[in-house]
Amino acid sequence: MSTIEAVDLKKSCLLLNHGPVTLVSSTHAGRANVMAASWAMPLDFDPAKVVVVIDRQTLTRELIEASGEFVLNVPTRAIAEQVLAVGSNSGRELDKFAAFGVRTAPASRVAAPLIEGCVGWLECRLIPEAHNQQRYDLLIGEVLAAWADPRVFRNGRWSFPDDSLRTLHYVAGGSFFATGEMFNVA
Repeated sequence: MSTIEAVDLKKSCLLLNHGPVTLVSSTHAGRANVMAASWAMPLDFDPAKVVVVIDRQTLTRELIEASGEFVLNVPTRAIAEQVLAVGSNSGRELDKFAAFGVRTAPASRVAAPLIEGCVGWLECRLIPEAHNQQRYDLLIGEVLAAWADPRVFRNGRWSFPDDSLRTLHYVAGGSFFATGEMFNVA
């Protein structure tokens, strides 16, 4: 995994404030999953909190509610094909890590893994809010640890000197907007 540096939790919202696609990783009782999620955003600064919308029928949601934790990973253009693949297949039907070559590294505060090929990571503990979870599929997480790749995130700012390290923004129909350029994933 590339070099990562800790991000001050009060500034961890900056990892998501530009609206990137995220990969949500989760694990419980020996079962792990990863899925793509575009509806993730910062919620609060101190303590740092995030929200993410995850359908109640997904394996990821089941694992998060059982374990009480998850990781929001900020992927890059370099792994766009993996992002599309894990977002287009169910973890109930196959092991996405093995099927799509998704590499991981251990997190520092949660059991869910960090996804390699990303440039930002937020380790989160679920804050149970039954009404929001059931009615809106909205999960709230307290950020316990945050990390960033210093090649692209320094002093609370994003900078993309290498196109392969640009973050992804989902448009539609298998297309991503990668900070300045639209491209299709075959």
